[in-house]
Amino acid sequence: MSRPATSSTAAKPATRRNTLPACLSAGMACDTAFRIIARRHLDAVLTQHDGTCRGEPDALHQIRIALTHLRTAIRFFSPMVDDALRPNVWAELKWLNGQLGMVRDLDVAIERVVAESSDELAVIAELQHWDEKRAESHRLLARTLQSARYRRLVEQTSTWIEGGPWSTRRSKETIRLRRCTLADHASERLAEWETKLLKKARKLRKLDVEKRHKLRLVNKRMTYSIESLQDLFAEESLTKQKSVLKKLRKAQRSLGQLNDDARGQVLAASLNGASLDASNRFLNRKREKKLLRTASMAYRRLDKAKPFRSANLAPISEPEA
Repeated sequence: MSRPATSSTAAKPATRRNTLPACLSAGMACDTAFRIIARRHLDAVLTQHDGTCRGEPDALHQIRIALTHLRTAIRFFSPMVDDALRPNVWAELKWLNGQLGMVRDLDVAIERVVAESSDELAVIAELQHWDEKRAESHRLLARTLQSARYRRLVEQTSTWIEGGPWSTRRSKETIRLRRCTLADHASERLAEWETKLLKKARKLRKLDVEKRHKLRLVNKRMTYSIESLQDLFAEESLTKQKSVLKKLRKAQRSLGQLNDDARGQVLAASLNGASLDASNRFLNRKREKKLLRTASMAYRRLDKAKPFRSANLAPISEPEA
């Protein structure tokens, strides 16, 4: 395994010119809120860098979560941040997500092989192919995370968050978007995404693998956005929001396991020397029906609650000056 980047070569965020509040508030302008949220998630990516380079599966999982949170924040604050640089920032973040995703898929598939096999000798023979592929993929990922491209990605993304063209455009509309309160924007965006999610979810049992994956992505955007906005909810609202998150997470877990099964089947089929059982291991109609049933029930309960079509994003208590 390649050695992690040293402190002299490790990627670092751009110098931060703006001192920002520690917490979000409902009346905060959207440009300030975006910087707070995006900084948090970019910092979380950097925190997991060295562990991911060392091949630690949990660090890899956490860096992917942080990166997805960051990409979700960019979507959440669109069109405010849709400037000339955003496509390049987005493309580079998508590239990094792809590099991480290939290795994470292998980690998840290997966990499944180990957990579900009762034949120790067969597992040893089968895992040899998986482990060889994983070791190679981790080496390539470590090089990626120590590359000049990765360091540029971190610096460019950080610079764009702090003071990209989105933050200085002077048209009436761009100024309005930046000055819009976080509560107003969040209420509108979450209601929009909730409607889209539940519309797709009503057809869940008829969706193929690709469309089911797209539904999962919408679910993930909702979940991660609510998590990023936890500062907003007044104390009396926390019970309701936790209930919403519980339903979304339950559906996301089920859809995620279905997606892992589909990815595992493809990976198993691609491994030279792997047995037919390796691919068939990820085909389980009974498991699929159970996961679909769990996700469908979560969506029915969410649809009944309609949490964000009548949202009340009350501010947290502000400390006295």
